[in-house]
Amino acid sequence: MPISAADLIRQFNLQPHPEGGYFRETYRAADAVTRAPDGAPRAASTAIYYLLCDGAYSSWHRIRSDEVWHFYAGDPLEVWVLDEHDGLTIHRLGNPLTHPGTVFQAVVPAGRWFGARCAAPEHVALVGCTVAPGFEFSEFELADATALAAAFPQYAEHVAALAQRRDA
Repeated sequence: MPISAADLIRQFNLQPHPEGGYFRETYRAADAVTRAPDGAPRAASTAIYYLLCDGAYSSWHRIRSDEVWHFYAGDPLEVWVLDEHDGLTIHRLGNPLTHPGTVFQAVVPAGRWFGARCAAPEHVALVGCTVAPGFEFSEFELADATALAAAFPQYAEHVAALAQRRDA
């Protein structure tokens, strides 16, 4: 039976995410670490459920921590990572037992621009994201698509595909 996005949103109490899709924080470590250079304390780790459906995508953004993506259910999902040395890397998350060429986990290194989308617009993908040191919205930066395309002109079409939607 296909997974219903509405059922997942209801069952896991997911809320709209600023970058696109739906999420809910499921874990925030009680232990704190100090982040250099500002010395600000952060939770050692955080985790969320994250859902993409109905053609929604995760717009280009970056954070100051490593982020591990974990596949849970549904259809394959692509995580796109832009790096000035490696160019564009596309990780295909999914169940490799039923979708050859996919992996259960992928890591986005700290400071890299990244976004995600389902492999097809009608697909539904439920994943998890674990961040260490823990995620803080104050360190979340949505990309300016024009500036990102100028920095990576060879990937301008990819940048446009996951650019943040603006209301008219």
